[in-house]
Amino acid sequence: MSVTAAMVKELRQRTGSGMMECKKALTAADGNMETAIENMRKSGLAKADKKSTRTAAEGILGIQTSNNAKTAVMVDINCETDFVTKGDDFLGFVKTVSGFVLDNEVDSTDALLSGALNNGKTIDETRRELIAKVGENITLRRFQKYTTDTGSIASYLHGSRIGVMVELSDDNTELGKDIAMHIAAINPQYISEADVPADVIEKEKEIISARIKTEAEENGGKAKPAEIIEKMATGRIKKFLSEITLLGQKFVKDDKLTVAELLKANKTTVVRFNRFEVGEGIEKVEEDFAAEVMAQINA
Repeated sequence: MSVTAAMVKELRQRTGSGMMECKKALTAADGNMETAIENMRKSGLAKADKKSTRTAAEGILGIQTSNNAKTAVMVDINCETDFVTKGDDFLGFVKTVSGFVLDNEVDSTDALLSGALNNGKTIDETRRELIAKVGENITLRRFQKYTTDTGSIASYLHGSRIGVMVELSDDNTELGKDIAMHIAAINPQYISEADVPADVIEKEKEIISARIKTEAEENGGKAKPAEIIEKMATGRIKKFLSEITLLGQKFVKDDKLTVAELLKANKTTVVRFNRFEVGEGIEKVEEDFAAEVMAQINA
């Protein structure tokens, strides 16, 4: 059966693939449209599997919030290069995934990947087809969903690489957005001093005490008594805790106030927060393109 231009056009519309790839698939399937589509999907999934070990440290975050501000979701979807994040296909996939999490109950990335979309495909199938199309590994790294009955949930997205969700005990989404912006900028590790693990404090105290002794030696002074070191260390620990806790930090939009004072003035509290940053914790492989080319030439 001959392959016509109209058939190629239809296959492109149904698969989003390139013209030559569609023509080749139709020719191999003897003009059978459904067989061509099935073969292209199988080929695409095989290509996706081959790319699954490649590092995906770029990407974007997606945030969606329910109309009543009682539920919000944040997803972190990664790819290999910043170029892919600007494409409509990738942006559409991020929106699809975040919308699915908002509308469904999922408790793990595995459960999310197996979730069925309205078109009958799973999210993982859709992801793998997108890998085959863009030529890069794409991973659904993590997601977070907040739901509250009595409080409110606010979010802030800085560009597309830093995202924050925060839950307040009262219905105050405007303040929540300000707090979320602060968290995005200052990156507190805990809400309050009570949330900081004892071993973290003890470790920092050891470091500070050692530093105090070193400072005395560098300045040519005598070793300070243990009680003096303890008193100095306590003061520096207090400063350390104010720097890593949300409530102890100076509010980013008004440094005359701490976040604790701001919340107290508005008669509300922070129940929880989560901050995502694209690529955090992922070790990027630095590639020397020139060296790679020379290695291929020498081979």
